[in-house]
Amino acid sequence: MSLPPSLQIEPGSVVLAGTWTLAALQASLPGLSRDMTNAAKTATAWDLSRIERLDSAAAILLWRSWGEAWPAQLILPEPLREVLNRVAILPVEVLTPAKSGHDLWEIPGRLVLAMFSGLLGVVALFGQLLLDITYLLRHPGDTPWREFTANIYKAGALALPVTALVGFLIGVTISYLSSLQLRTFGADMFIVNILGVSIIRELGPVLVAVLVAGRSGSAMTAQIGVMRVTEELDALSTMGVSRTVRVVLPKVAGLTVVMPLLVLWASAAALLGGMLAALVQLELPLAYFLDSLPRAVPLANLLIGLGKGLVFGFIIALVACHFGLRIRPNTDSLAANTTTSVVASITLVILIDAVFAILTRRIGVPVL
Repeated sequence: MSLPPSLQIEPGSVVLAGTWTLAALQASLPGLSRDMTNAAKTATAWDLSRIERLDSAAAILLWRSWGEAWPAQLILPEPLREVLNRVAILPVEVLTPAKSGHDLWEIPGRLVLAMFSGLLGVVALFGQLLLDITYLLRHPGDTPWREFTANIYKAGALALPVTALVGFLIGVTISYLSSLQLRTFGADMFIVNILGVSIIRELGPVLVAVLVAGRSGSAMTAQIGVMRVTEELDALSTMGVSRTVRVVLPKVAGLTVVMPLLVLWASAAALLGGMLAALVQLELPLAYFLDSLPRAVPLANLLIGLGKGLVFGFIIALVACHFGLRIRPNTDSLAANTTTSVVASITLVILIDAVFAILTRRIGVPVL
C-alpha cells in the first residue's frame, strides 16, 4: 500500500517519504508546498531516498522550492534523479512585462502589414483560380454548372428588385436637385446630359457595386465561413474535391457575369426615375428625353459602365471568398471577417472607379 507524501525536518536535513505524485499531493498540497519553501531557506541537505514514487508534477514543485538550483547535499536514488534532471533542463519562463500602451508607429505598421497580407492572399487566390480554369478547360465535365447558375440566380435575379428601387430613387433625387439649378440658368435641356453621363458612366456601376458588396459579398463570406465552421470544406478536401473549383470559382464567375447586367438594369431604372422627375419638375416630354439621350451620351459611356460592372463583380467576389476562407472556426471570426469583407470590397470599388475615371477621362465625353 502506498504511503501518503510526508516531510520531516531532522537536524541539518529534510527527509521526504511516501508517494509524491499529483494525485497523492492534492489533499495536502498547500501545506507541503509551504513547508518545503520554509525548509529550503534553512536546510542544506535533502534526503529523498525514502520516496516510493515521484512524478513530474511533484518534481516541478520540489525544484521550485529549491529555487531552481540543486541543494548543497542531496541523497537521491538514480530513478528519481532522472525525473528531476528532466525538470531541471526545462527552459526558464520569462514573463514579459505588459505594455502600458501602443507605440505611435505600431498601429499604422500593423495596418500596413495586414493590408499587404490580405493583398497577398487575394493574389494567391486569383492564381489558384487561373489554375482551376486551366484544369476545367482540359476537363469540361468537371465544371460545376449547378453552382454557377445558382450563384447567378442568387446574386442576380434576387437582386433585381432592390437595385431597381434604389436606382429609381437615386434617379429621381438627382433629376430633382439638378433641375432646380438648371432652371435658374435657363438650361433645362441639359438635364439629359447630366442624368445620362452621371448615371450610366459613374453612379450606376458604383451604386450597384456597393449594394452587391453589402448583399451578395457578405453572403458569400458568411456562407464559406459557415462551411469552415461546420468542417464542410475539410470534408471536400477529404473526398478529393477542390474547394476552389466547387465553392470559390462558381461564386467569382457568377458574380462577374451578372454584375454588368445589374448595372444595365439599375441604370435603366435610374434613368426612368430621372425622366419622370424631369417631366414633373421641368415639364420635359419623355419623347424628347429618349430622343436626346443617345446624342448626349455616346455609346462609349455605356461600354465604360458595363466594363466597370464586370471588374467590380470580379473584385467583390474575389475579396468575399478570400475573407471567407480566412475565417477560423468560431463565431467572432465569422462576424469580423464578414464585416471586413464588405468594407474592403467597397473601398476597392471606389479606388478602382477612381482609376477608371483617370484612364478614361478622354473617352465618351462629348466635345462642344
